[in-house]
Amino acid sequence: MKKNWKRLLALLLVAMMVLSACGGNSGGQSNSGGQTNNGGQTNDAGQTDDGDKTDNGGQTDNGGQDAGQTDTAAEPIKDLVVWDTGEVETLFRPHSEGANEYRVTCNTIATLLEFDNHGTLIPGAAATWGTEDGGLTWTFNLRDDVTWVDINGQYKANVVAQDWVTTIEWILNYHKNQSYNTSMAISTIAGAEDYYNYTKDLDEAEALALKATDEAFTSRVGVEAPDDQTLIYHCVGNITYFDTLFISAIMVPTSQQLIDEIGVENMVGIKNDQMWYSGPYILTTFVQDNEKVLTPNPAYFDTVSTRFDSVTIKKVESALIDDQLWESGEVDYTDLAQATLSGILNDPSNKWYPYLVESRLEPYCNNLFFNFSKNLEDGSPDTNWNTAVANENFRKSLYYGLDLTNIWYGTNPVNPLNLEALTFTCKDFVFFSNGDDYSSHVEAKLEDIGESTGTSPRRYQPDLAEEYKTKAMEELSAQGVTFPISIDYYIKAGDPTALDNAQIYKDVFEALGTDYVTFTIKTYISSYNEEVMTPKLDSFSCSLWGADFLDVSNWLDQVTYQNPSALYSTTRMHLDDMTDPTLIQQFTEFTDKVYAAEAICDDLDDRNEAFSEAEAYLLNHALVIPWNLRSYWSLTKVNEYSKSYSGCGIGYIYKNWETSTEPYTTEQYQALRDAYYGG
Repeated sequence: MKKNWKRLLALLLVAMMVLSACGGNSGGQSNSGGQTNNGGQTNDAGQTDDGDKTDNGGQTDNGGQDAGQTDTAAEPIKDLVVWDTGEVETLFRPHSEGANEYRVTCNTIATLLEFDNHGTLIPGAAATWGTEDGGLTWTFNLRDDVTWVDINGQYKANVVAQDWVTTIEWILNYHKNQSYNTSMAISTIAGAEDYYNYTKDLDEAEALALKATDEAFTSRVGVEAPDDQTLIYHCVGNITYFDTLFISAIMVPTSQQLIDEIGVENMVGIKNDQMWYSGPYILTTFVQDNEKVLTPNPAYFDTVSTRFDSVTIKKVESALIDDQLWESGEVDYTDLAQATLSGILNDPSNKWYPYLVESRLEPYCNNLFFNFSKNLEDGSPDTNWNTAVANENFRKSLYYGLDLTNIWYGTNPVNPLNLEALTFTCKDFVFFSNGDDYSSHVEAKLEDIGESTGTSPRRYQPDLAEEYKTKAMEELSAQGVTFPISIDYYIKAGDPTALDNAQIYKDVFEALGTDYVTFTIKTYISSYNEEVMTPKLDSFSCSLWGADFLDVSNWLDQVTYQNPSALYSTTRMHLDDMTDPTLIQQFTEFTDKVYAAEAICDDLDDRNEAFSEAEAYLLNHALVIPWNLRSYWSLTKVNEYSKSYSGCGIGYIYKNWETSTEPYTTEQYQALRDAYYGG
C-alpha cells in the first residue's frame, strides 16, 4: 500500500506541473458530482473510533492506534467545525436512513460496538459479546455504567438491555416506522418478518399501542433481555456477520420511558430538547437549515476517550460553499470543488498549493437507478420512456456508451479514473478467505469490460454501444417508441452547482446522438422525495450507498423484486409497478439468485461467490449502471487515518480524532498514509 500512496503523490506532482503548463478544465462542477446521497453515507466514511486514549484537547495520544501522527508545531483543534449540504429530517435514529441524520444522531446514542481505525470491532456499550453456535445465537453483555441524560446532562435512567429490544419492536412495527430500516432486521432476526406482517395488518391505533414487552412481540421475535445487562439475539440462520450490524440504526437503544414521556406519535418528530442522550455528545443547539452544535455528554461512559469541546455542523447551500468557508477559516476541512482545485493546481504560488491531499477511497459506490415505471407530470404513464427502458439493448447502449470521465473529473481532476466503478458494490468491502476483494470476483464475470490502461474508462465501449443503439432503435420503433427518447433529470431550482452538473450529464448522454436521446433538465422547488421521487417523474437518479453491515446482502437486497424493505426498488426504481414481462423475469431471476446466496451460511467463500454471480447478472443485463466511487482532493486539519474505518457503517462519532489547528501539508499527509499502511 505504501507504494500505491507514493505513486499517488507522484501523480499529484506530475499533474501540478501539467496543469500549471497547459491549464485545467475548470468545469464548474461541485465535489459531489451531482449525486444524491442516500442510505447511510457521508464524506467521513462512516467512522467511529476506539476509546482507549487519554485527553489532550480533542486529540488521541496514539493509544494503540498507528494512525501515523506527525510532529507539528500546531495545537490540536478543540472546537471542531464541519459542514453538510443536507438537512436533518428526523432526530429519531431508528427512523432515519440518510447521512444527514447520522452525522448528528450517531453522536447522541451509545452503540453496543464500535470500529477502530483499522476496521476492527471493539467494545462500546457492550463489554463482551460472542456466539457459541456459529452465528445462530448472539449474546451481548452490557456495561453497567451507561446512562440516559436529558439536554442539560441530568440523569433520566440507566441504559439497559431492554432498550435495544424496544428499538427492534419499533422498527418492525409497520405503523410506527413505515418500513424504515426493516430489511436488516427481517433478513437476520428470527421472527422479525412475522411480526412486521402482523403489525401491518393491525389497525393503526392497536399497532401504536404495542410494546416490546407484549406477548405479541415476545412470542414472535427472537430478541430477549433476561436481565438489565444481558441481550440475546436469535438469528434466522448462522449469521456470522451479525455483530457488524451493531453500529447501524436497528441496533441502538430506545427507552420505553422516553416514548411514554413524549408520546409514541411524537417520536419521529422528536426535538433535541426532548431527547434522551447516551452517546458522547448532547445536541445542545439545533437551528433548521443553519447549524447543529454538539457538546460533550458529562455522563458518557467512555471516560478515557477524547472529545472536542464542541462540534458545529454547518448547513451549506451547495458543495461550493465549504471551499469559501475554508478560505475564511470557518471550517476545518473542505472537499475541493473542481474549479477551486484547478485554480490551486494552476498556480504554484497559491498559498494552498503545498496542502493538497487526496482522501482515501471511501467505502461507498454511487449507482444509476432507472425508473422503470415513470409518470409524466400530469400523472399519466410515460409510455415512451417505460417501453424504452424495458429494452435491454437500450439500457446496454447507455451502459457501454456513457463516457463518465468528465463527471469524475469534477471530483478528482488529477486522477479521475480512480473513481471508475465497475461493480454495484464498493471496493474493500468484504474479502474471500484468500484475501481476494469481493469486487474483483464480480468484475471477472462482467461482459465486454476492457483492460485497465489508466487512460480511459474500462466499461466505455463506444463501438459496442453503437451496435446496441442500432438494435434498440429497430426494436423500439416496431413497438411504437418515438425518437429521440426524452431522459428527464430533475435538479433543485435555483441551484447553480446542480445546473452545472446537470449540463455535464446532458453532454454525456447526448453524446449518444440527439437522434436517439435528448436530456431534459427539469426542476423541483424544495423536496426531491415529495416532488419527484414519489410521483415517479424522473427517468433515472444517482444515489450513493454505503452498507450497514459487512455482508453483500445489504447491497443487493436494496434492488430485489417484490421486497417492501428494498430501498431502491421501492423508492427510485418502482419495480413493483413494472408491467413488462421480460423485466419482471429478469428481476425475479436476479432476486432468486440473491436469496439463494443468502441461504448459504456454512461457507463464507461460497456465499460471496454466489453473491458475485447475482451481482454480475444484475450488471450484465444493465439493470443498474455503476456510476462512481468516491474520494476527494481536500484541504484538511483532520487526520482521517485516526478515525475509525470499516467497509460498512454510519458512525461519524467525533471522538479520538487527531487534528491540527494548522492544515496538514501534502508531505505530512503522505507520512500519515505511510504510517497507517505499515510504512
